[in-house]
Amino acid sequence: MSTAVLSGIMLVIFFAVMIYVGYYSRKKATDVNGFVLGGRAVGPWLTAFAFGTSYFSAVIFVGYAGQFGWNFGMAATWAGLGNAFIGSLLAWNVLGRRTRVMTQHVDAKTMPDFFGKRFGSTPLKVAASIIVFIFLIPYTASLYNGLSSLFGMAFDIPYWAVIVIMAVLTGIYVIVGGYMATAINDFIQGIIMLFGIVAVIAAVISSNGGLVNAAKGLSEITGDAGWNGAYSSFFGPDPLALLFVVLLTSLGTWGLPQMVGKFYSIKSEHDIHKGTVISTVFAIVVAGGCYFLGGFGRLYSGKVKMVDGKPLFDTIVPTMLSTLPTIIIAVVIVLVLSASMSTLSSLVLTSSSTFTLDVIKPASKKEMTEKKQVTIMRIFIVFFIVVSAVIAIIKDAYPTVTFIAQMMGVSWGALAGAFLAPFLYGLYWKGVTKAATVVCFIWGCGIAVLQLIVTLGGIDVTGWGPILGYIFKSSINSGVVAMVGGLIIVPIVSAFTKKQSKEEVDEIFSCYDAQVETTAKEYLE
Repeated sequence: MSTAVLSGIMLVIFFAVMIYVGYYSRKKATDVNGFVLGGRAVGPWLTAFAFGTSYFSAVIFVGYAGQFGWNFGMAATWAGLGNAFIGSLLAWNVLGRRTRVMTQHVDAKTMPDFFGKRFGSTPLKVAASIIVFIFLIPYTASLYNGLSSLFGMAFDIPYWAVIVIMAVLTGIYVIVGGYMATAINDFIQGIIMLFGIVAVIAAVISSNGGLVNAAKGLSEITGDAGWNGAYSSFFGPDPLALLFVVLLTSLGTWGLPQMVGKFYSIKSEHDIHKGTVISTVFAIVVAGGCYFLGGFGRLYSGKVKMVDGKPLFDTIVPTMLSTLPTIIIAVVIVLVLSASMSTLSSLVLTSSSTFTLDVIKPASKKEMTEKKQVTIMRIFIVFFIVVSAVIAIIKDAYPTVTFIAQMMGVSWGALAGAFLAPFLYGLYWKGVTKAATVVCFIWGCGIAVLQLIVTLGGIDVTGWGPILGYIFKSSINSGVVAMVGGLIIVPIVSAFTKKQSKEEVDEIFSCYDAQVETTAKEYLE
């Protein structure tokens, strides 16, 4: 059976299941709480897989795995482990319970809504919504990256058709079933990703004579590092650059609204413990596996497409897979499509709910019914999907339009830089001020915009000095500085600015002191 036929059959089955799940979940998407949060009654498996599949998209599997694997070799696996233990395990332990408790207490359904109610400021909520609106759209458009070359291995169809098919099918099940449809489909897609990445790694390693021979071949490559063994060493040729990659892709999730939003819907305390373990194991396999796979990219250096002596990173992983058996290629196509659709559904649901609840609703002079709010969210889901698809098609049709590509690169750092610190401190510390949150918003977005100007303008930053030159050398470095800087700025500004009233803050934090009954196996007197 040919690759096209086998892949086609698997995709038809896959799409049919996705649509059915949307139809099945429609009854739980009739009000705002059900449509956005699944009624705050989503179990550990669905929540953990929703968290993981929103985290790891085709950008990770095709783009980042190829890019960082090429740059760091086998040491790129550290990025995957960082994603698992910092971006998943630590995130669940530090943010999970407190996010669930406080957001329910203040009745916050989105991250901007949390900022508005935590700090008693509607303008703050609107500002956060605008930041989400601006920086999530290019991030959403980036999810289509890499699909072209992968689908090209099996089908003779134009790239725009792939984008349209993916966008339409994702839109159908999200619009019909809301968060619950997204969560169930994320679970199914996550299962595909788990088995798929294991099968792909085994096939690639086997095609290179086994792990020992593959590692040996990698150790003999000099490459850009200038010395043999750089790409098979423990920390790779550039440990500092690798550290920045680990921090951005791991700690950054703590400030991304589509990731943190998963904690809003957890059903119970017991589910948090289960979800933590499931999410971490998922990340170890998927993220660790993706970066480990990408680490062998230089073994295919003679086949990878090069431009001006540099590889096209999105073509590295597809090149590695092109020689594999038909069944593996078919699995990979479904795997990458699953990863992309799961993240796309999470992003458009986050964008539409945020814009509706935090911008449209407050601006409306008339009272909006639950049904009307859900209808507006569905309209905006269509809007965000269409815009992201159009951007992706334009980017592919006009490669010289670099603005879009660079916007994608800074969006992660902008969101995490603006939101991570005030959200984290806001959950734990009564002393955080509204002014400190505003300053952090400006700081995170300001760093991102400056990085965009530097990159688009081709500005030589080496004359800025060793520190600034290194920071703005790439969006990865500046993104990390934005996040870490926010963690320093917020407590400093809070120490010198007006505090919220004691009564208001005490009432918000009273949710943590509420008395609950539990069993002896959960708590010892």
